[in-house]
Amino acid sequence: MWQFIRRVSLTQWILFSMVAGVAIGSAFPTESQHLKIVSTVFLKMIKCILVPLVFGTLVVGIAAHSDDLKAVGRLALKSIFYFEVVTTLALVIGLVAVNLTRPGDGLTLPPPSAGGDKITATKITLSSIFDHIVPKSFFEAAAANDVLQVVFFAIMFAVALAQTPKGPRETMLGFCEALTEVMFKFTGLVMKFAPLGIGAAMAATVGHSGLGVLVNLGKLILTLYAALTVFCVCVLWPVAIWARVPVKKFLATLREPILLAFSTTSSDAAMPDAMKRLIGLGVPKRIVSFVMPLGYSFNLDGSTLHLAVASIFIAQAAHKELSVGTQVLMMLTLMLTSKGMAGIPRASQVILAGALVTFDLPLEGVALIIGVDELMDMARTTVNLIGNCLATAVMARWEGQFPPAPAAATIPAAETS
Repeated sequence: MWQFIRRVSLTQWILFSMVAGVAIGSAFPTESQHLKIVSTVFLKMIKCILVPLVFGTLVVGIAAHSDDLKAVGRLALKSIFYFEVVTTLALVIGLVAVNLTRPGDGLTLPPPSAGGDKITATKITLSSIFDHIVPKSFFEAAAANDVLQVVFFAIMFAVALAQTPKGPRETMLGFCEALTEVMFKFTGLVMKFAPLGIGAAMAATVGHSGLGVLVNLGKLILTLYAALTVFCVCVLWPVAIWARVPVKKFLATLREPILLAFSTTSSDAAMPDAMKRLIGLGVPKRIVSFVMPLGYSFNLDGSTLHLAVASIFIAQAAHKELSVGTQVLMMLTLMLTSKGMAGIPRASQVILAGALVTFDLPLEGVALIIGVDELMDMARTTVNLIGNCLATAVMARWEGQFPPAPAAATIPAAETS
């Protein structure tokens, strides 16, 4: 029996807990509300990850490339410019899609548990935005889980660290890298409790709102997949044509890493093979080894689009109409906080939770989204991989170092080596 339990994957447990939660909430609508405490504890566990994970990943993502930025500053500036333009387009497409389909309409989230965290709503103005971004104290911002202030401090800290002499810089960078690795493991431990938290959240939500909530989650998944398809067709494909990247050969060469990313929902699992195949496609190794890792800190197209859809979905479910200005500010926040989140499955939910706290939106929506996150993660991780591989080829073309057509003899070698 124990061996059977150990062989069941986390994804399978989550799917089982979703079904069980729906059944319990439907059969026992009143009693299921007592399970709310389980999902509340799970959400608190996610919240306690936010500050160290965001701080560590941002510092490492910026300061770890300090030597490269000095050696190949032109390539770095081009890459970061490209990354920010493309991720901005991804956010715009996500915003438009979720505002058109409105998958959260008609959904009622269960109220927060009594004694739970209370988030004070504040009126957002331009002056208050600038005043709020800069923390009075890093520790005060960390204690309040104010992700935007932590991001500001982390960016300033990383820039200062990049200008620090090698000895102290490597010491502090080693600490931040170790902190990031520990928090990745911490997140993995927290996610082991996901079946309990998600099952309880599904039971409480279905018991509170009825089975109609499943329709909303289906609309959310379809909205994300449609938006990602539009992004690939209307952004990535034209970029590939503009950069004269052979699309068919590009996709054929990267077929196996793409399938690996889709099936494992992990960019890290697919990245080494993808880098090898890009070199076989004719992209210089020095560009591949620089742009690909940099892209996984600054160019998460699928994840940023997902964050746009998910955050507005939760706002709609909470019956909070966000102004265009507030939505734009939220997207800017997500654009900053999403940097460096590649590496672990479902890490985007941690970033999403931080944005919800910042903009006074209920965390109860996170548990619902995690319940179907595996299906969404497969698509967004795949788009992350394709987007970063294409960015690497585009940078090679921009530098004049990508051949007009890939050498026929090199591609099979990349596939079999």
